Amino acid sequence: MILLLMLCGQTVRAQQEDVEYKMEVGGGAGATFYLGDANSTPYAHMGVMGGAVVRRIFNPRMCVKGNLAMGHISGTSEGRYIPQDPLSQTPEGGVPTTVAFSRNLIDVGAQFEMNFWGYGRDGGYKENSPITPYALAGMGLTLALGGAGTVGALNLPLGVGVKYKIRPRWNVGLEWTMRFTTSDELDVSRAQQRQLFQPYGIKSVGLKNKDCYSFTMLYVTYDICPKYRKCNN
Repeated sequence: MILLLMLCGQTVRAQQEDVEYKMEVGGGAGATFYLGDANSTPYAHMGVMGGAVVRRIFNPRMCVKGNLAMGHISGTSEGRYIPQDPLSQTPEGGVPTTVAFSRNLIDVGAQFEMNFWGYGRDGGYKENSPITPYALAGMGLTLALGGAGTVGALNLPLGVGVKYKIRPRWNVGLEWTMRFTTSDELDVSRAQQRQLFQPYGIKSVGLKNKDCYSFTMLYVTYDICPKYRKCNN
C-alpha cells in the first residue's frame, strides 16, 4: 500500500510538471541608470526601479512579455564641457556650465523573447530545461516626470536575461535591458535649465544623440492558464 501511494504521488507530481501554461504574471525590482549628456558611465548615478510583468507563452522557446515599470534617473554634467549657450559666438564656444537633474520614469511596453533552450521542467523527449538564457527586443513608451513637465518618447528595448523554474509554476529571473529613446529631454528636469537639450547646438536624427536608460531587474513570476491537453486514456 505504501509503495502504491508513493507511485501515485510520483505520477501526480510528474503530471503537474508536464502541464504547459499560456501565461506568467509577476513583478520585480532592481537598479536603473541613464546615459546621455549628464552621464556616460554605466551604473553611475544609479536609481531604483520596480514593476509588473506578464508573459504570453507560445511555446517553450518563444513568448511576448508586457511590462509596466517605474524608475528614478539622475545625472550631472560636472567634469564635462557643457556650454551655457551653444549658439554663442565666443571663441571658446560658449561659457561652460554645470547642470544636474533628477527625474522619475514610467515605462510601458512589450518585448519578444527568444529562449536559447526549451524552457520547462518536463525534460524527457521534449528536451526542455528548467533554466535558460534568453534575448529580447521590443518597443515601448517612456514618460519622464519632473519640474519641466512630462516628456514622452518611444523606446526600443534590447537585452538579455536568464530564467529558472524553481517549482512547476514558479519562475525566477534576472534581466538586463538598454532602452534607447527618441528624446534628448529626459535629462531636462527644470524649465530654466535646458542646456542638456542639444547642448552643442547639433540637431539629432533618429536615435543619434538621444538619451537612453537601463533596467537591471530581478523578478518572480507565476504560471497561469494551463493549456488544453487531449486525454489519451
